Amino acid sequence: MSKRDYYEVLGVAKSASDDDIKKAYRKLAMKFHPDRNQGEKAKEAEEKFKEVKEAYEMLSDSQKRAAYDQYGHAGVDPNRGMGGGEGFGGFAEAFGDIFGDMFNGGGRGGRGGRQVYRGNDLSYSMEITLEEAAKGKDAQIRIPSWDSCDTCSGSGAKPGTSTKTCTTCNGMGTVQMRQGFFSVQQTCPHCRGTGKIIPEPCTSCGGQGKVKRQKTLEVKIPAGIDDGMRIRSAGNGEPGTNGGPAGDLYIEIRVKDHDIFERDGDDLHCNVPVSFITAALGGEIEVPTLQGKAAIDIPEGTQAGKQFRLRGKGIKGIRSSYPGDLYCHIVVETPVKLTEYQRKLLKDLDESLKKGGSKHSPSGESWTDRLKSFFS
Repeated sequence: MSKRDYYEVLGVAKSASDDDIKKAYRKLAMKFHPDRNQGEKAKEAEEKFKEVKEAYEMLSDSQKRAAYDQYGHAGVDPNRGMGGGEGFGGFAEAFGDIFGDMFNGGGRGGRGGRQVYRGNDLSYSMEITLEEAAKGKDAQIRIPSWDSCDTCSGSGAKPGTSTKTCTTCNGMGTVQMRQGFFSVQQTCPHCRGTGKIIPEPCTSCGGQGKVKRQKTLEVKIPAGIDDGMRIRSAGNGEPGTNGGPAGDLYIEIRVKDHDIFERDGDDLHCNVPVSFITAALGGEIEVPTLQGKAAIDIPEGTQAGKQFRLRGKGIKGIRSSYPGDLYCHIVVETPVKLTEYQRKLLKDLDESLKKGGSKHSPSGESWTDRLKSFFS
């Protein structure tokens, strides 16, 4: 069966740079790696893995690539480097970072050197009010930090003693292990990648060379932030290992429930109680907004559930170019604790309304018709 074009195998153009070819290879090698494809897909993945490997070995070599570009498959030996020791060097070099991701938990390091690890990310939950979410605020938070141990000056060893080179990895921090037909570089299980052993750990820091303290961090909460959003503070997570970069701090925003408003994206909603007299006769009422007070004209005969929209009285979200709206939902209140005189007035009103027929009750007639249809 004829071989596929090497550029097609890697999914790159013929004008692709060496870095593009290397990136494409890493992505495909990770996808078809034998350890990630088990069961029915194992055989097919293994064939594609070999095909990708061969394509990379040819195109990553400038001389082989030039010959392939000029003569195609006839210009290169199709078996060169396949399964043998000669072609394994380029394969291992490009694949080294993938081994780190799969077996070393994100460790990085130079060839033959100690593994360098990025620190873990930290999470901090901050509770703010709806008003603070709308306007933004500057806040201070206390977070854990790590400083060099004063007792051992950061060495991790008890004063008067010193660290020793790990005999398992000879100070490299990594050991080689065989994984099928290739070898894998793995973190040394004895020294955990540090390349050194501490016979007598410092009692102040437990051999870590650092102690945990608290520090104050200034945080700017942007206007328009919503519940559940996160703010990233780069480099304020846990410190790295062997000189690796620190992780990040993620501040998770929690917006408190408001007594009046409910937020829906950039819009706000609130229930506005109105007396049944005002709802019947109409009038002007005052409603709250985050910017202050506003007035609404209630038309005569307003029903419960009627919605009034105040444009631009919502919240301007982080990614929005203009603020949302405020929706006021009318709640008609039924009077309570009536006096006998008030009861008589209402009864007289009720009798008067009944004499007027359905014109005083816009929903009554349709409701009666629906009931008759339901029970018939």
